[in-house]
Amino acid sequence: MKRLCLAAFAALMASSVATAGDIEPAVVYDVGGKFDKSFNEGVYDGAAKFRADTGIDFREFEVQTDSQRVQALRNFARRGLDPILAVGFLYASALDNVAPEFPDTRFAIIDAVVDQPNVQSIVFKEHEGSFIVGILAAMAADGDSIGFVGGMDVPLIRRFACGYVLGARHARPDVRVFQNMTGTTGAAWNDPVKGGELAKSQFDRGARVVYHAAGSTGLGVLQAAADADRLAIGVDSNQNHLHPGHVLTSMLKRVDVAAYDVFDSARRDEWRSGVRVLGLKENGVGWSLDAHNEALVTPAMKAAANEAARQIVSGEIKVHDYVTEGDCPAK
Repeated sequence: MKRLCLAAFAALMASSVATAGDIEPAVVYDVGGKFDKSFNEGVYDGAAKFRADTGIDFREFEVQTDSQRVQALRNFARRGLDPILAVGFLYASALDNVAPEFPDTRFAIIDAVVDQPNVQSIVFKEHEGSFIVGILAAMAADGDSIGFVGGMDVPLIRRFACGYVLGARHARPDVRVFQNMTGTTGAAWNDPVKGGELAKSQFDRGARVVYHAAGSTGLGVLQAAADADRLAIGVDSNQNHLHPGHVLTSMLKRVDVAAYDVFDSARRDEWRSGVRVLGLKENGVGWSLDAHNEALVTPAMKAAANEAARQIVSGEIKVHDYVTEGDCPAK
Protein backbone atom coordinates (compact mmCIF):
# COMPACT_ATOMS: atom_id res chain seq x y z
CA MET A 1 0.00 0.00 0.00
CA LYS A 2 2.82 2.33 0.95
CA ARG A 3 4.54 1.63 -2.38
CA LEU A 4 1.31 2.41 -4.25
CA CYS A 5 0.96 5.74 -2.45
CA LEU A 6 4.56 6.63 -3.20
CA ALA A 7 4.08 5.67 -6.83
CA ALA A 8 0.94 7.78 -7.07
CA PHE A 9 2.74 10.73 -5.46
CA ALA A 10 5.65 10.38 -7.89
CA ALA A 11 3.25 10.29 -10.83
CA LEU A 12 1.50 13.40 -9.56
CA MET A 13 4.80 15.25 -9.18
CA ALA A 14 5.90 14.20 -12.67
CA SER A 15 2.60 15.49 -14.05
CA SER A 16 3.07 18.82 -12.23
CA VAL A 17 6.59 19.19 -13.59
CA ALA A 18 5.39 18.43 -17.09
CA THR A 19 2.64 21.05 -16.80
CA ALA A 20 5.08 23.63 -15.47
CA GLY A 21 7.37 22.95 -18.42
CA ASP A 22 4.70 23.56 -21.05
CA ILE A 23 5.43 27.30 -21.19
CA GLU A 24 8.57 29.34 -20.66
CA PRO A 25 7.36 32.92 -20.30
CA ALA A 26 9.44 36.06 -20.59
CA VAL A 27 9.12 39.80 -20.00
CA VAL A 28 11.00 42.62 -21.69
CA TYR A 29 10.62 45.80 -19.64
CA ASP A 30 10.65 49.37 -20.84
CA VAL A 31 13.22 52.03 -20.00
CA GLY A 32 13.13 52.76 -16.29
CA GLY A 33 13.48 49.13 -15.27
CA LYS A 34 11.38 46.62 -13.40
CA PHE A 35 11.73 48.42 -10.06
CA ASP A 36 10.49 51.85 -11.18
CA LYS A 37 7.72 51.65 -8.50
CA SER A 38 5.20 52.32 -11.26
CA PHE A 39 4.48 50.89 -14.73
CA ASN A 40 7.26 48.33 -15.13
CA GLU A 41 7.09 47.25 -11.52
CA GLY A 42 3.38 46.60 -11.86
CA VAL A 43 4.13 44.14 -14.66
CA TYR A 44 6.87 42.55 -12.58
CA ASP A 45 4.46 42.15 -9.66
CA GLY A 46 1.99 40.32 -11.88
CA ALA A 47 4.67 38.04 -13.29
CA ALA A 48 6.05 37.36 -9.81
CA LYS A 49 2.57 36.45 -8.55
CA PHE A 50 2.18 34.04 -11.45
CA ARG A 51 5.49 32.43 -10.49
CA ALA A 52 4.44 32.16 -6.85
CA ASP A 53 1.05 30.66 -7.75
CA THR A 54 2.22 28.17 -10.37
CA GLY A 55 5.90 27.47 -9.75
CA ILE A 56 6.63 28.47 -13.36
CA ASP A 57 9.54 30.88 -13.55
CA PHE A 58 9.98 33.58 -16.17
CA ARG A 59 12.92 35.20 -17.91
CA GLU A 60 13.25 38.96 -18.04
CA PHE A 61 15.31 41.70 -19.63
CA GLU A 62 15.52 45.43 -18.95
CA VAL A 63 16.37 47.49 -22.03
CA GLN A 64 18.67 50.47 -21.58
CA THR A 65 18.31 51.92 -25.08
CA ASP A 66 15.72 51.87 -27.85
CA SER A 67 18.07 49.89 -30.08
CA GLN A 68 17.87 46.89 -27.74
CA ARG A 69 14.17 46.29 -28.24
CA VAL A 70 14.32 44.19 -31.41
CA GLN A 71 17.36 42.31 -30.16
CA ALA A 72 15.70 41.43 -26.84
CA LEU A 73 12.51 40.15 -28.45
CA ARG A 74 14.39 38.18 -31.09
CA ASN A 75 16.82 36.62 -28.62
CA PHE A 76 14.04 35.40 -26.33
CA ALA A 77 12.07 33.98 -29.28
CA ARG A 78 15.12 32.18 -30.67
CA ARG A 79 15.61 30.53 -27.29
CA GLY A 80 12.10 29.13 -27.44
CA LEU A 81 10.58 31.30 -24.74
CA ASP A 82 6.80 31.60 -24.97
CA PRO A 83 4.76 33.69 -24.33
CA ILE A 84 6.85 36.86 -24.50
CA LEU A 85 5.42 40.05 -23.01
CA ALA A 86 6.64 43.43 -24.27
CA VAL A 87 6.04 46.27 -21.82
CA GLY A 88 5.12 49.61 -23.36
CA PHE A 89 4.09 51.22 -26.64
CA LEU A 90 7.70 51.82 -27.64
CA TYR A 91 7.93 48.11 -28.48
CA ALA A 92 5.23 48.32 -31.15
CA SER A 93 7.51 48.70 -34.17
CA ALA A 94 10.01 46.13 -32.88
CA LEU A 95 7.28 43.57 -32.24
CA ASP A 96 5.65 44.20 -35.59
CA ASN A 97 8.97 43.23 -37.19
CA VAL A 98 9.87 40.29 -34.95
CA ALA A 99 6.50 38.53 -34.53
CA PRO A 100 6.26 37.35 -38.20
CA GLU A 101 9.72 35.78 -37.87
CA PHE A 102 8.43 33.46 -35.12
CA PRO A 103 4.84 32.53 -36.08
CA ASP A 104 4.64 29.78 -33.46
CA THR A 105 5.65 32.07 -30.60
CA ARG A 106 2.94 33.90 -28.67
CA PHE A 107 3.68 37.57 -28.01
CA ALA A 108 1.80 40.20 -26.03
CA ILE A 109 2.25 43.95 -25.77
CA ILE A 110 0.90 46.46 -23.28
CA ASP A 111 -0.19 49.93 -24.42
CA ALA A 112 -0.08 49.38 -28.17
CA VAL A 113 -1.92 47.49 -30.89
CA VAL A 114 0.22 45.27 -33.11
CA ASP A 115 -1.84 43.59 -35.83
CA GLN A 116 -0.17 40.20 -36.12
CA PRO A 117 -1.84 36.78 -35.78
CA ASN A 118 0.45 35.74 -32.92
CA VAL A 119 0.22 38.97 -30.88
CA GLN A 120 -2.16 39.91 -28.09
CA SER A 121 -2.47 43.67 -27.68
CA ILE A 122 -3.57 44.99 -24.27
CA VAL A 123 -4.69 48.60 -23.99
CA PHE A 124 -6.31 50.48 -21.14
CA LYS A 125 -8.87 53.25 -20.76
CA GLU A 126 -6.53 55.46 -18.77
CA HIS A 127 -8.81 58.44 -19.34
CA GLU A 128 -11.50 56.79 -17.22
CA GLY A 129 -9.23 56.23 -14.22
CA SER A 130 -7.74 59.70 -14.66
CA PHE A 131 -11.22 61.22 -14.65
CA ILE A 132 -11.81 59.75 -11.20
CA VAL A 133 -8.53 61.01 -9.71
CA GLY A 134 -9.24 64.41 -11.32
CA ILE A 135 -12.39 64.60 -9.24
CA LEU A 136 -10.43 63.78 -6.10
CA ALA A 137 -7.72 66.31 -6.94
CA ALA A 138 -10.16 69.17 -7.54
CA MET A 139 -12.07 68.43 -4.35
CA ALA A 140 -8.88 68.19 -2.30
CA ALA A 141 -7.61 71.48 -3.77
CA ASP A 142 -10.82 73.17 -2.56
CA GLY A 143 -10.79 76.02 -5.05
CA ASP A 144 -7.05 76.18 -5.70
CA SER A 145 -5.21 75.04 -8.83
CA ILE A 146 -4.03 71.52 -9.58
CA GLY A 147 -1.35 70.16 -11.90
CA PHE A 148 -0.28 67.33 -14.20
CA VAL A 149 3.22 66.13 -15.11
CA GLY A 150 3.48 63.69 -18.00
CA GLY A 151 6.43 61.64 -19.14
CA MET A 152 6.99 61.36 -22.88
CA ASP A 153 4.76 63.73 -24.86
CA VAL A 154 2.71 61.20 -26.83
CA PRO A 155 -1.04 60.72 -27.35
CA LEU A 156 -1.17 58.01 -24.69
CA ILE A 157 -0.04 60.44 -21.98
CA ARG A 158 -2.27 63.18 -23.36
CA ARG A 159 -5.09 60.67 -22.76
CA PHE A 160 -4.21 60.63 -19.05
CA ALA A 161 -4.04 64.43 -18.95
CA CYS A 162 -7.35 64.97 -20.73
CA GLY A 163 -9.23 62.54 -18.51
CA TYR A 164 -7.76 64.23 -15.44
CA VAL A 165 -8.77 67.71 -16.59
CA LEU A 166 -12.30 66.59 -17.42
CA GLY A 167 -12.71 64.86 -14.07
CA ALA A 168 -11.48 67.93 -12.25
CA ARG A 169 -13.93 70.14 -14.16
CA HIS A 170 -16.71 67.68 -13.40
CA ALA A 171 -16.13 68.35 -9.70
CA ARG A 172 -15.24 72.05 -9.93
CA PRO A 173 -15.95 73.64 -13.36
CA ASP A 174 -13.64 76.61 -12.80
CA VAL A 175 -10.58 74.68 -11.59
CA ARG A 176 -7.26 75.67 -13.18
CA VAL A 177 -4.98 72.82 -14.30
CA PHE A 178 -1.27 73.32 -15.03
CA GLN A 179 0.24 70.80 -17.45
CA ASN A 180 3.83 69.92 -18.35
CA MET A 181 5.41 67.06 -20.27
CA THR A 182 8.92 65.92 -19.41
CA GLY A 183 10.28 65.29 -22.89
CA THR A 184 9.85 63.78 -26.34
CA THR A 185 12.10 60.71 -26.09
CA GLY A 186 12.17 57.56 -23.98
CA ALA A 187 14.47 59.30 -21.50
CA ALA A 188 11.42 61.22 -20.29
CA TRP A 189 10.35 58.14 -18.32
CA ASN A 190 13.49 58.06 -16.22
CA ASP A 191 14.26 61.60 -15.05
CA PRO A 192 13.02 62.14 -11.48
CA VAL A 193 15.05 65.34 -11.15
CA LYS A 194 13.18 66.92 -14.06
CA GLY A 195 9.90 65.56 -12.72
CA GLY A 196 10.57 67.19 -9.37
CA GLU A 197 11.45 70.52 -11.00
CA LEU A 198 8.25 70.55 -13.06
CA ALA A 199 6.13 69.72 -10.03
CA LYS A 200 7.86 72.35 -7.90
CA SER A 201 7.11 74.94 -10.57
CA GLN A 202 3.44 74.01 -10.49
CA PHE A 203 3.35 74.10 -6.70
CA ASP A 204 5.03 77.52 -6.76
CA ARG A 205 2.27 78.76 -9.09
CA GLY A 206 -0.40 77.66 -6.63
CA ALA A 207 -1.16 74.01 -7.40
CA ARG A 208 -2.31 72.06 -4.36
CA VAL A 209 -2.28 68.64 -6.03
CA VAL A 210 -0.12 67.33 -8.91
CA TYR A 211 -0.86 64.08 -10.75
CA HIS A 212 1.94 62.35 -12.62
CA ALA A 213 1.88 59.88 -15.50
CA ALA A 214 5.61 59.68 -15.97
CA GLY A 215 7.06 56.36 -14.86
CA SER A 216 10.08 56.71 -12.59
CA THR A 217 10.21 60.43 -13.48
CA GLY A 218 7.12 60.66 -11.32
CA LEU A 219 9.12 59.71 -8.24
CA GLY A 220 10.47 63.25 -8.37
CA VAL A 221 6.91 64.58 -8.47
CA LEU A 222 6.01 62.64 -5.34
CA GLN A 223 9.15 63.87 -3.58
CA ALA A 224 8.40 67.47 -4.56
CA ALA A 225 4.93 67.18 -3.06
CA ALA A 226 6.39 65.95 0.22
CA ASP A 227 8.99 68.72 0.22
CA ALA A 228 6.34 71.40 -0.41
CA ASP A 229 3.84 69.89 2.03
CA ARG A 230 1.39 69.51 -0.84
CA LEU A 231 -0.27 66.48 -2.45
CA ALA A 232 0.60 64.30 -5.40
CA ILE A 233 -1.26 61.52 -7.20
CA GLY A 234 0.62 58.36 -8.18
CA VAL A 235 0.07 56.24 -11.24
CA ASP A 236 -0.07 52.64 -12.49
CA SER A 237 0.98 50.91 -9.24
CA ASN A 238 -0.29 51.92 -5.81
CA GLN A 239 2.23 54.59 -4.77
CA ASN A 240 0.40 55.77 -1.65
CA HIS A 241 3.05 54.29 0.64
CA LEU A 242 5.98 56.17 -0.89
CA HIS A 243 5.23 59.44 0.91
CA PRO A 244 2.34 58.76 3.30
CA GLY A 245 0.27 61.85 3.94
CA HIS A 246 1.40 63.46 0.69
CA VAL A 247 0.02 61.02 -1.89
CA LEU A 248 -3.68 61.72 -2.23
CA THR A 249 -4.29 58.50 -4.18
CA SER A 250 -2.90 56.55 -7.13
CA MET A 251 -4.56 55.93 -10.47
CA LEU A 252 -4.31 52.17 -10.74
CA LYS A 253 -3.62 50.70 -14.13
CA ARG A 254 -3.80 46.96 -13.63
CA VAL A 255 -0.82 45.94 -15.71
CA ASP A 256 -0.11 43.38 -12.97
CA VAL A 257 -3.37 41.60 -13.78
CA ALA A 258 -2.69 41.88 -17.51
CA ALA A 259 0.76 40.30 -17.14
CA TYR A 260 -0.59 37.50 -14.98
CA ASP A 261 -3.39 36.78 -17.47
CA VAL A 262 -1.02 36.65 -20.44
CA PHE A 263 1.03 33.94 -18.76
CA ASP A 264 -1.84 32.07 -17.13
CA SER A 265 -4.00 31.95 -20.25
CA ALA A 266 -1.03 30.46 -22.12
CA ARG A 267 -0.56 27.92 -19.31
CA ARG A 268 -4.23 26.93 -19.56
CA ASP A 269 -4.08 26.88 -23.37
CA GLU A 270 -6.65 29.68 -23.49
CA TRP A 271 -4.39 32.42 -24.85
CA ARG A 272 -5.86 34.36 -27.76
CA SER A 273 -4.44 36.96 -30.13
CA GLY A 274 -6.23 40.21 -30.83
CA VAL A 275 -7.00 43.33 -28.81
CA ARG A 276 -8.06 43.48 -25.15
CA VAL A 277 -9.40 46.82 -23.86
CA LEU A 278 -9.52 47.27 -20.09
CA GLY A 279 -11.37 50.12 -18.40
CA LEU A 280 -13.38 50.71 -15.24
CA LYS A 281 -15.99 48.15 -16.25
CA GLU A 282 -13.32 45.47 -16.63
CA ASN A 283 -11.49 46.53 -13.43
CA GLY A 284 -8.55 47.50 -15.62
CA VAL A 285 -8.24 50.96 -14.05
CA GLY A 286 -9.26 52.46 -10.73
CA TRP A 287 -7.98 54.40 -7.73
CA SER A 288 -6.36 53.34 -4.49
CA LEU A 289 -7.60 53.82 -0.95
CA ASP A 290 -5.65 52.33 1.93
CA ALA A 291 -4.19 53.08 5.34
CA HIS A 292 -1.65 55.47 3.80
CA ASN A 293 -4.17 57.89 2.31
CA GLU A 294 -7.54 57.27 3.95
CA ALA A 295 -7.15 60.37 6.14
CA LEU A 296 -6.79 62.49 3.01
CA VAL A 297 -9.97 61.30 1.29
CA THR A 298 -13.15 62.67 2.86
CA PRO A 299 -16.46 60.79 2.73
CA ALA A 300 -17.72 63.35 0.21
CA MET A 301 -14.70 62.79 -2.04
CA LYS A 302 -15.09 59.03 -1.86
CA ALA A 303 -18.79 59.27 -2.64
CA ALA A 304 -18.16 61.56 -5.62
CA ALA A 305 -15.47 59.26 -7.02
CA ASN A 306 -17.59 56.14 -6.62
CA GLU A 307 -20.65 57.78 -8.17
CA ALA A 308 -18.65 58.99 -11.18
CA ALA A 309 -17.19 55.50 -11.63
CA ARG A 310 -20.71 54.04 -11.54
CA GLN A 311 -21.87 56.53 -14.17
CA ILE A 312 -18.90 55.81 -16.43
CA VAL A 313 -19.54 52.07 -16.25
CA SER A 314 -23.26 52.56 -16.93
CA GLY A 315 -22.60 54.91 -19.84
CA GLU A 316 -24.16 57.96 -18.21
CA ILE A 317 -20.74 59.65 -18.38
CA LYS A 318 -18.62 59.19 -21.48
CA VAL A 319 -15.06 60.33 -20.93
CA HIS A 320 -13.42 61.89 -23.99
CA ASP A 321 -10.55 59.75 -25.31
CA TYR A 322 -7.69 61.90 -26.61
CA VAL A 323 -6.19 59.01 -28.59
CA THR A 324 -9.29 58.18 -30.62
CA GLU A 325 -11.21 61.47 -30.48
CA GLY A 326 -8.56 64.15 -30.67
CA ASP A 327 -7.92 67.26 -28.61
CA CYS A 328 -9.45 67.56 -25.18
CA PRO A 329 -12.70 69.56 -25.25
CA ALA A 330 -12.52 73.18 -24.18
CA LYS A 331 -14.71 74.39 -21.35
